[in-house]
Amino acid sequence: MEGSFQLLASLVCVILMGSFVRTKSDTTRNLLDTELHSAPAQRWSMKVPAEVSAAAGEAAVLPCTFTHPHRHYDGPLTAIWRAGEPYTGPQVFRCAAARSSELCQTALSLHGRFRLLGNPRRNDLSLRVERLALADDGRYFCRVEFAGDAHDRYESRHGVRLRVTAAPRIVNISVLPGPAHTFHALCTAEGEPPPALAWSGPALGNGSAAVPSPGQDHGHQVTAELPALAHDGRYTCAASNSLGRAEASVYLFRFHGASGAAAIALPLGALGLKVLLLLGVLAARAAARRRLEYPVTQDASPRPQAQESNYENLSQMSPQGPPAAVCSP
Repeated sequence: MEGSFQLLASLVCVILMGSFVRTKSDTTRNLLDTELHSAPAQRWSMKVPAEVSAAAGEAAVLPCTFTHPHRHYDGPLTAIWRAGEPYTGPQVFRCAAARSSELCQTALSLHGRFRLLGNPRRNDLSLRVERLALADDGRYFCRVEFAGDAHDRYESRHGVRLRVTAAPRIVNISVLPGPAHTFHALCTAEGEPPPALAWSGPALGNGSAAVPSPGQDHGHQVTAELPALAHDGRYTCAASNSLGRAEASVYLFRFHGASGAAAIALPLGALGLKVLLLLGVLAARAAARRRLEYPVTQDASPRPQAQESNYENLSQMSPQGPPAAVCSP
C-alpha cells in the first residue's frame, strides 16, 4: 500500500515537471516573437534606390527615407547629403530644423542646384538636383543627425548612383606638328554613354576608325588620334553614342617648296617685277621735274577789241578822203 502511494506521488511530480517545462518553453518563444516584431521600430535604417538616371540639363530626384528608434522625436535635427564617399565625401546639401519645427532651413546648396523635397520630420530626406551636368554623375549619400537628449545620427553606406546621360559633344579638335615635319590630329569628345570616335578625310574614306590616345580618357571624355596626315585637305572627327552624333572638322594645308627651273624662275620673276616698278617710279619723277623747269605759257597776243562805231573806224582808215556825198531829194 505504501509502495503504491510512492509510485502515485512520483507520477504526479513528473506530470507537474512536464507542465512547467512546456510553460517555460512557450513563454520563451513568445518573448522571441515579441522582439522580432518590435525590432524594426527599435533600430536605424535607410532606404534608397540603387540608381537614378536623368539627362544632362534636366532635373533628377534622389529618394531617401529612414526609420529611427526615437519615437515621436521633435528635437533639433540636421539633414545632409554627400557626394563621392560616405562619411568623408564633400557635402553638397545641408539643412537644419529647430525643435518642433517642420521647416528645414537650407545652410548649404552647392551652386544653388540642390533642394530638399522631403520632410525630415516625416522621415523623408529626398533631394532634387537642378540643371544636371555630366560632372554631377556619381554616388550620393543621405544622412540625418538628431541633437539634444537623443544625440544620434545615421548615414546610408551604399548611397544612390546618379547616372547623367548626354549626347556627344566635340570638346576640342586640332592639328599638331610632329617630328621630321609630320603632322597628327587629335579629337576630344564627351558624352554618356562615352561616345565612339571616327575620322574621315583625304585618302581615309568615310568612317575610318580612330586610334585611341593612351591615357587621354577622363570620365566622360574620349580622345582619339589620327597619327599621320599624309595629304592636305579637310579632316572630320565624328562622335556618336546611343543618344546622338556630333561632328567637327579641321584643315591641313602645307607649303611645298619649288624645285629645279621653277625654283630659279620664281626669284627671277620677283626681281623683274621689282625692276619694272623701279623704272616706273623713275619715269614719273623725271616727268614731274620737266614740268617744273619748263612751265607751259599762254599766247600773249592781244585779243581784237569790239568796234564801237562804223563811222569812226571809217574816218580813221581814210582821214584824207573827200567828204561823203549827200544826196538830197
